Amino acid sequence: MEKAFCPRLSLFSAKKGERAAEINRILKLLYPHAECALNFRGDPFRLLVMARLSAQCTDQRVNEVSEKLFVLFPDVYAFAEADLSRLEEAVRPCGLFRTKAHQIREMSRVLLSEHGGKVPAEKDALLKLPGVGEKIANLMMGDVFGDPQIVADTHCIRLAARFRLTDSQNPRIVTRDLEKIIPKEDQSDFCHRIILLGREYCKAQRPLCDRCPLKKRPTE
Repeated sequence: MEKAFCPRLSLFSAKKGERAAEINRILKLLYPHAECALNFRGDPFRLLVMARLSAQCTDQRVNEVSEKLFVLFPDVYAFAEADLSRLEEAVRPCGLFRTKAHQIREMSRVLLSEHGGKVPAEKDALLKLPGVGEKIANLMMGDVFGDPQIVADTHCIRLAARFRLTDSQNPRIVTRDLEKIIPKEDQSDFCHRIILLGREYCKAQRPLCDRCPLKKRPTE
């Protein structure tokens, strides 16, 4: 667990639930139009592929790679029929390219064989797809199907620990901890907003604490 807790914690309630509510309120003011950083253009299948590519890769890189990727393989049928070596080469810049290419192709084949080529709207069905874990399933549920969920990505896990909203770095445990203290309707947006805060200010290396907007405690 990251040992350097947020130096602004003294500004907030010592009670975890109240602290989470205040941080959530401020994040809403700072980032009122929170949205997924992956440019999936409203296409559920595109988001599913991009989310798998994002493992250990930046969203910016995934967005860049996906521009060419979806020209080469424009739909679920193209991915399902893809030559594996060609697909591997296309996703190589995202890292772990062999595993990702194989799982994306298999995922596409399962979508065709079991779901008519459509991304299922049920979390249990999503979790049965090759390469899809809880983080991706929760992202899909919140950003595509209107069922907000906690998406415990690297930034979310790191900042939740810094704000002492969790005592773990295990994604599953962090997800459960945040589900208890973040209102259901805010969960997806809270994660998008905390990611933005992590990228702009609360960086893993050399956080910009002197410029952190939490210091000013913005009000409506």
